[in-house]
Amino acid sequence: MTAAAPGARARRSPLLPMLAVAVVAVLLYLPLMVWANYGPAARSLASGADLGCPTALACATQLRNPVLPSPGQLAGGFGALSLPPTSPLSAPYNAVVTGGETLLGLALAVVVGLGLAVLLVASRSFERSTLPWLVASQTVPIVAIAPMLAVLLGQYGVQGFLPKAIIAAFIAFFPIAVGMSRGLRSPDALQLDLMHTYSASSGQTFRLLRFPASLPYLFTALKVAATAALVGSIVAEISTISFSGLGKMLAENSRASDTIALWVIMVYGAVLGVALVGIIGLIERVATPWKART
Repeated sequence: MTAAAPGARARRSPLLPMLAVAVVAVLLYLPLMVWANYGPAARSLASGADLGCPTALACATQLRNPVLPSPGQLAGGFGALSLPPTSPLSAPYNAVVTGGETLLGLALAVVVGLGLAVLLVASRSFERSTLPWLVASQTVPIVAIAPMLAVLLGQYGVQGFLPKAIIAAFIAFFPIAVGMSRGLRSPDALQLDLMHTYSASSGQTFRLLRFPASLPYLFTALKVAATAALVGSIVAEISTISFSGLGKMLAENSRASDTIALWVIMVYGAVLGVALVGIIGLIERVATPWKART
């Protein structure tokens, strides 16, 4: 029996390095938490505040609004914000809302990004005249443009769920367009000459050569775009009138200065982002089986 190649072993066991990073993060968390909270606790005690603990070191795990919450405070925050999960005030419910906005925004970004990528590859004049404007569109701060887009869309009766998705798509289409255009150009001259030798039309060359070659680039761009769309959805919820979503929860708890709740909501947002990237990774393994074998 032959031993598996080192590269194959590494691909089969990605969990081990992830667990190692998680263990290091857990070991570092407690000293970082004490270090971050020690200063505020010492200043509060020096000002005469009654924190219910004798020393700054003891108070570092008991502050009402800590810089870094202790594990017990995080557990209590998760319990308070997660149950019942179907409540409109719970983090799971609002995470589902934000996830739906993100998925819809990502779907819109895919449609726009793929269309632009095809045009960028098909026409050099279109690329020269359009690409600088596409780059410029990504330099506008989303915090500034989100309310403007919401007001503009509201004038045409577009309200509620859809404006957040459109705002998410606005910052997610660019990596898809750029990544896909690069992928469509990835076949080398020999491959293109072979298709020409077989008298393949432009459509056949695109369908049989360019598009399959671009799939790895597309999925890499989708992972970047998914995180961008998630950020766009949350910023849109913060910047516009929202009745649900993680962004709405962040805005409310920020005004209330509830740092424990803010940490819990940020964890939910991070888990949502990891889940979106993981789903795209699973689809990639199905759509590009040849990549897993290389």
